[in-house]
Amino acid sequence: MAVIQKYGKNYGPDLVCHKENHPSDKIGVPGCHKKWPEHNTNWSRPVARIWTVVLLLGTCLLYCARVAMPICAVSMAEKFSWSKRESGMVLGSFFWGYCFTQVLGGYVSDRVGGEKVLLLSAAAWGSMTAFTPILAHFCSQPILSMTLARFLMGLLQGVHYPSLASLCSQKVVESERGFLMSTVGSGSYLGTLVIGGAGSLMLDLYGWESVFYVSGLLSVLWAYCMWKYLLKGEGPIITLESLGSSGPQSKLSKRHWLRLFKQPAVCAVIVTHLCTASTFFTLLSWLPTFFKDTFPDAKGWVFNVVPWLVAIPSSLFSGCLSDHLISQGYDTASVRKLMQFFSMGVSSVFTVLLCGNLTFPWAVAFVSATMGLTTFSHSGVSVNVQDLAPSCAGALFGVMNTCGAFSGVLMVYFSGYLIEATGSWASVFALISIVNLFGLCTFLTFAEARRVDIDSSKIRHHNIHI
Repeated sequence: MAVIQKYGKNYGPDLVCHKENHPSDKIGVPGCHKKWPEHNTNWSRPVARIWTVVLLLGTCLLYCARVAMPICAVSMAEKFSWSKRESGMVLGSFFWGYCFTQVLGGYVSDRVGGEKVLLLSAAAWGSMTAFTPILAHFCSQPILSMTLARFLMGLLQGVHYPSLASLCSQKVVESERGFLMSTVGSGSYLGTLVIGGAGSLMLDLYGWESVFYVSGLLSVLWAYCMWKYLLKGEGPIITLESLGSSGPQSKLSKRHWLRLFKQPAVCAVIVTHLCTASTFFTLLSWLPTFFKDTFPDAKGWVFNVVPWLVAIPSSLFSGCLSDHLISQGYDTASVRKLMQFFSMGVSSVFTVLLCGNLTFPWAVAFVSATMGLTTFSHSGVSVNVQDLAPSCAGALFGVMNTCGAFSGVLMVYFSGYLIEATGSWASVFALISIVNLFGLCTFLTFAEARRVDIDSSKIRHHNIHI
C-alpha cells in the first residue's frame, strides 16, 4: 500500500514557479507563470455545489431510465409472449450500444464542453424512454422495436460518464474533484433504489407503461431545468466547426495520443478501471442469483436494497475523505492509491469471506461491505484520469469505460460458466478477488497524479495553453 506523503507546502496544479531570467515572462507573480490558463474557468465553490446536486439528480434519473426495462421485462414478456432468450436479447442490446459512444462522447465533451453533451443526451434518452411504450404497442414486431430502442438507449447514455469526467476536469479544482465524482457516482445507487421501489409500485398500480412514462418525462424535465437555470437558456448547439476548433481544450494529434498511451500511468488507470468495472458488473449481475440459490427462503428486498443503502453514504464519505486529505497537503497520487486500496484491496477481503459457510445476515453484511468499499474507486481511478490528462479527460475516460464494459460482459458470461462447471460460488468470488488484486497492484505500482498529456520539457521554458 502506498504511503501517504504530506508536504510542507502544497502547490496546486494551476501555478508553478520557474525562477528563470526571462524578462518576457512577466505574467502574474514575478518569476512565476501559470501553467494552464484554463483553470481560471473553474466553478466557484457555491456554483460547484449547485452543479453537484444537479448532476447527482441527473445520474439518478439516468439509472431510473436504464433500469426501467429490467423492472418491466417480466410484464412485457407476458404481454408480448417473449421467451427467455428474447427477453435476454432485449436486455442485452443496451450494453452493446453503451460501448460504442464512450470515446465519442468524451471527445466531443472535450471540444465543446461536457454540459452541452449531457444536456442533449439527457433530452434524447429521456424522450426515448417516454416513447418506449408507444413503440412497443404500435410496432408490428415489438421484439424488434424494443431491441432497437434499448440499443439506442445504450448509445445515448454511453456519453454520460465521459462527459462528467470532461466537465469535472475543466471546471473543478483538483482538491474538490473527489467529492463531486463520488457524490455524482452515488446517483447510480440512488437511482437503482428509487426505480426499484417506486417503479415496482407503479408497475402494480398503473401497469408497466407508467414506469417508462414517468422516468422518461422526469429526465426531460431535468434537462429543461438545467438548460433554463444553469445554462441560462444558451443553445446547446454542437456544430462541425466547434468540433474542428480547439475549443476549451487543445487538439491532441495522433502522435500525442500514441505518446499518451505509452505512459505507464495512463495504462495503469485503463487496466485498473477495466478490473474495477469487470468485478462490479459481475457482482451486480450474479449476487441476486447467489442469494436465491444459497438462501432460498430469504426475503428478496433485503439483499436487493441493503447493499445499495450502504453504498450511497460510503461513496459520499470516500469523496469527502480524499478531498480533505488533498486539501491538507497530502500527495494527490498517494491519496488516489489509498482510495483504490480500499476499493479493490479491502473489499476483496470481504469477497473472499463469502466463500465460506455463512448465515444469511453475515452474507448480507459481507456483500454490503464489499459494495460499499467498491465505491471508493470514484475517488481513486475514476478521478485519477483527470489528474493525468485534463485536456482529454473525457475521451480517455471513454476509452476506459469502453474497455470496462466489454470486459464486464465477458466476465459475467465466464462467471456463469464457472458456476455451471464447478457447482460452487466460491470459484466466482475467488475470480473477483484475483482480478481486483491484479488491478490494485497495477495501480499501486504505476499510478501517478502529474500531467502527462503535455510535454513536460516544454513546461519549463514556455507557457503551454491547453
